[in-house]
Amino acid sequence: MPGLLSEAECQRIAAGYTKDDQFRKRIVMARHGFGRGEYKYYSYPLPDIIQNLRSAFYPPLAKLANRWNELMGIDVRYPDDHVSFLERCHLAGQDRPTPLLLQYEEGDYNCLHQDVYGEHVFPLQVAILLSQPWDDFTGGEFVLTEQRPRMQSRIEVVPLRQGDAVVFPVSQRPVKGARGYYRVNMRHGVSRLRSGVRNTLGIIFHDSR
Repeated sequence: MPGLLSEAECQRIAAGYTKDDQFRKRIVMARHGFGRGEYKYYSYPLPDIIQNLRSAFYPPLAKLANRWNELMGIDVRYPDDHVSFLERCHLAGQDRPTPLLLQYEEGDYNCLHQDVYGEHVFPLQVAILLSQPWDDFTGGEFVLTEQRPRMQSRIEVVPLRQGDAVVFPVSQRPVKGARGYYRVNMRHGVSRLRSGVRNTLGIIFHDSR
């Protein structure tokens, strides 16, 4: 999704990384074997722009998620509005917000992973690049891998500019084969930063324990 946020909006969100009062937790990735770099989870209430993005993205993605689950033979269906889905999460003890702000510096990277935080997992998420490639940083490409049954993994590199958003699977997506649809496992990450600083906003729709 090119140009979702303006340069000013990107800069304002990225500048908020130093405002610890709007975050509930800071993760240094090297301590957990996640890669190198760090990120912070926002606390409730979310900043207005992030709350609005989360609420606006959810309804069309819920329709797609329901279609995906139907194709993959998964019984779970998602309500039309995000508030109702969060109520489902919170009743299961998943009541901590998951939108996050990531920061990478030279030499940092994010290992391939899936953002699964509990029983209730919304199958799509969004990442928005807040920095400008070549001006603010080099390297640091957004990468997806698709692990197909009995086949080698396929890699997808998604080129992003400042303000661009990418919608991608949390863990699985349906693929049409000769005998109908089947599930493939997806992972995402960020390649090594060669210079500069890279900030990204991540919007995850399920809350965590």
